[in-house]
Amino acid sequence: MTSTLSRAIAHYPNRFDPGVLSELPEHLQETIQRRNKVLGPGYTLIYREPVEFVSGHGAHLIDRDGNDYLDAYNNVPCVGHAHPHVAEAIARQMAVVNTNTRYVQEALVDYAERLLATFPEELSKLSIACSGSEANDLAVRVARFHTGGEGIIVTRWAYHGITREVASFSPHLGAGSPLGPNVRLIDPPDPRLAAPGSTLDGHMRQQVRGAIDDLERHGYRLAALITDCAYTSDGIFTDPPGYMQAVVEEVHAAGGVYIADEVQSGFARLGESMWGFTRHGVLPDIVTMGKPMGNGMPISGVVFRPEVCEEFGRNVRYFNTFGGSSIPVAAGAAVLDVFEKENVQQRVLDNGNALRAGLREITKDSPCVAEVRGAGLYVGVEIVKDRQTLEPDRALAEDVINDMRDRRILISGTGASANTLKIRPPLAFDSADVTRFLETFAGVAKNRL
Repeated sequence: MTSTLSRAIAHYPNRFDPGVLSELPEHLQETIQRRNKVLGPGYTLIYREPVEFVSGHGAHLIDRDGNDYLDAYNNVPCVGHAHPHVAEAIARQMAVVNTNTRYVQEALVDYAERLLATFPEELSKLSIACSGSEANDLAVRVARFHTGGEGIIVTRWAYHGITREVASFSPHLGAGSPLGPNVRLIDPPDPRLAAPGSTLDGHMRQQVRGAIDDLERHGYRLAALITDCAYTSDGIFTDPPGYMQAVVEEVHAAGGVYIADEVQSGFARLGESMWGFTRHGVLPDIVTMGKPMGNGMPISGVVFRPEVCEEFGRNVRYFNTFGGSSIPVAAGAAVLDVFEKENVQQRVLDNGNALRAGLREITKDSPCVAEVRGAGLYVGVEIVKDRQTLEPDRALAEDVINDMRDRRILISGTGASANTLKIRPPLAFDSADVTRFLETFAGVAKNRL
């Protein structure tokens, strides 16, 4: 068991090594030692030298010495750290009342109507929970109830949450967290994996068809395919748009439903639209969202086509004490306000285009960079030992990540080999932030890439 858990932990990208604790500044050593004494199992710190923050604003975090770090990693503070409009809405509601969905709340209805207006009209029912894990757990429960199936299909290194149910189809959690016997894995939509002469559409259709056949051979009817629309943990694959149509056709033909996990890719993260699935011209049966909904408040959501959730609603009681309560809903409504007032989607599109273009220019001659890919403010930079062989270079990726941290810019790693730089800032990231990021990255690339 020890060796299995060690392998699982070893994959964790950009993980702090406790063996070098004595090399850290005295205050950090003391705080980490106290932390280790009181926190439960499984917690990790990131970066070779962990960092402690005491405040934040926009896409910036401030440490205890007043140093400004550019946050190009954290997606939960969707519209920016400590956004004053969101903070004010939370404080105002906290001072009045916090009730749950057993009571009539006009504000809850208003919020649901506003949020659903951002979806295609066929997706017209909203359930609210507290976390992405809870949202995906509920989505799969409903999918099973609706289809009568148990089979789940996900991509090879997907992460969808930490409840026991959702962990059973989150291979990213590693060998210490086994997958369910009803789970099958398919390739992420990496065009390089398609056979010569095959299209990505054809490759993905074949993958899904094979997974369905294998499930049926082992006695499992398909319940759902669930995908993160940015394929975050697989290495960030957002393009080309359109291949999902073939995938969803296969799922529906087998009697299953398609669940679009928008915890990472939603709320205009990919720039071109509010939701990642719309880039592919498909209509999911269920859509899940996470804490970016409330800029970090514990609120998440599941949106359904009515016919998918109707029978579940007639037969199963769903109540979540904090899901849909007054304070998280106030935060969610404030986030939508910010999107409208600050034209967030256009900002994401413009600054994302500039960021990717700058990264491609910086790395165009590097033999160690296979690709710069992504959409909007979600960017992956794949680090390899050689462009020709595409052999992953995790060690070099971690050197770049920690060099950026030392220059006070936060990024991390992702992918099956943890060799893709994950650049995923709050959507408050502006043109000055893009310039600072690119100037810093150019200096690191000159030394490393």
